[in-house]
Amino acid sequence: MALNLFMALAMALIHADATAADGNRMGLQPCRLAGVEHGALCGRLSRPLDPAAPGQRQIDVHFAVLPALSRNRLPDPVFFFAGGPGQSAIELAPTISRLVSRLGYRRDVVLVDQRGTGQSAPLSCESLSPTTPLAQAIEPQLQQQHFAVCLQQLKQLPYGDLRHFTTWVAMQDVDAVRRQLGAEKVNLVGGSYGTRAVLDYMRQFPDAVRRAVMDGVAPPDMVLPATAAVDSQAALELALRACEDDGACARRWPALRQDWLALLSSLPRQMLVQHPVTGVPESLLVTRDLVLQLVRGPLYVPALAAGLPAAMQALSEPGAGRLEPLMGLANAMVGGGKQRSGQLYEGMHLSVICSEDLPRLAMARDAPGVDVHSGFAEHYRAACANWPKGEVPLAFYNLPAAKVAVLLLSGGADPATPPRHAERVARAMGKLVRHVVVTHAGHGVLALPCMRDVLQRFIDAATDEEALSVSTACLAKVPRPDPFLPLQSVSGVAQTGSAAIRPAARHDGAVPAGRSP
Repeated sequence: MALNLFMALAMALIHADATAADGNRMGLQPCRLAGVEHGALCGRLSRPLDPAAPGQRQIDVHFAVLPALSRNRLPDPVFFFAGGPGQSAIELAPTISRLVSRLGYRRDVVLVDQRGTGQSAPLSCESLSPTTPLAQAIEPQLQQQHFAVCLQQLKQLPYGDLRHFTTWVAMQDVDAVRRQLGAEKVNLVGGSYGTRAVLDYMRQFPDAVRRAVMDGVAPPDMVLPATAAVDSQAALELALRACEDDGACARRWPALRQDWLALLSSLPRQMLVQHPVTGVPESLLVTRDLVLQLVRGPLYVPALAAGLPAAMQALSEPGAGRLEPLMGLANAMVGGGKQRSGQLYEGMHLSVICSEDLPRLAMARDAPGVDVHSGFAEHYRAACANWPKGEVPLAFYNLPAAKVAVLLLSGGADPATPPRHAERVARAMGKLVRHVVVTHAGHGVLALPCMRDVLQRFIDAATDEEALSVSTACLAKVPRPDPFLPLQSVSGVAQTGSAAIRPAARHDGAVPAGRSP
């Protein structure tokens, strides 16, 4: 035991020495990232706020390097792009370091806080208190007032010209970081909105890319608010069908679909709802848009979607509908509150969506779903009405031809970036692209247990041909969780006390790296 402790201390000292040496070599400073086991290197670059005016206002773009653990480091690091839009890559370091743990043995992992997030000229809006009354928290007019106040506050910042926080400008920052680190080639890994960033980096800097992995593909021509309705509808259909195809669930709720449609047609209606934080009952006008918004969150994670039939039925009970089960699933999706690692920088989020997506909303071809209508698009239309919009070159919406091996990953039950988007990207990018669909996965495939090996083998492969032939058979074994059935007695009557329960099947599904809007 003493020998093992001595060896562990020796290895830690060796790694600390190597980290310090790396920092000196690249002009970086040793630092610690919360939740990351090993030391890191932190740096920043001064970048023009407006790329067309390089001699005027500057911003600091912050980045962190998780140094390779091996002294026999490979020269091409892995750049990870966070989702949202609006998440900080550095704040997601604990999650990212686990996802790329196999790659991090011989390659540096680089996390760039995209402008508008983290410490890179952050655009954050003040959040509502978790004890805010529900009626205020969900009132559309109050939400728009919240964005209006935030906009005025952000405009007062030294970098408050919000027109310059678009993806294509941010990718120029990322390439500046690559040059600062002296990397001739880089490997790109992105999730959700991060895939849009990867695609634009490949478009602007094709010769700097060695290999690319995109999980939950959200291409630049997607028009995110428009696609939400049809994609959420498809994922909801899968959740309903899972119950209908499951004997126990179908017997428990034989009219689930009909009850659900009847519920939607009965809205809006006033209900007594217990506040999830204060526990105080409140009178709340429950609308169709509110219910569908609450349903959409759990659809991101199949293990949570397994609880939707029970929550939907609880809400549909005649004369005694309860919203609390559905709210509980929605809160589980976001961890029950604002957490640093999951913070969304709303100002950056709206700067991207309002500049890149909303101007193309009128030409979007996606029709609203049967249940899920256009409320999502209307929300963004109102939020973007007065938000500054940056100029986006038409070339931004062109999908680049792949010059290196590219791996696309899709969850078959994803309500935000389902396979249809990656299929279009694969066709446009050409023969060096492989698209893998995990039938029962939701929004995010990288966190599935065997993906660490798949990711490492794909990026470590010596040639593009070897990378594209890497086996992904393990992903076909991912099951869809069984629908959750509440406690019930032997007689089949629901009980609140001790009784038998059939839990959802164990499912090590991915928690989204970043929700697309």
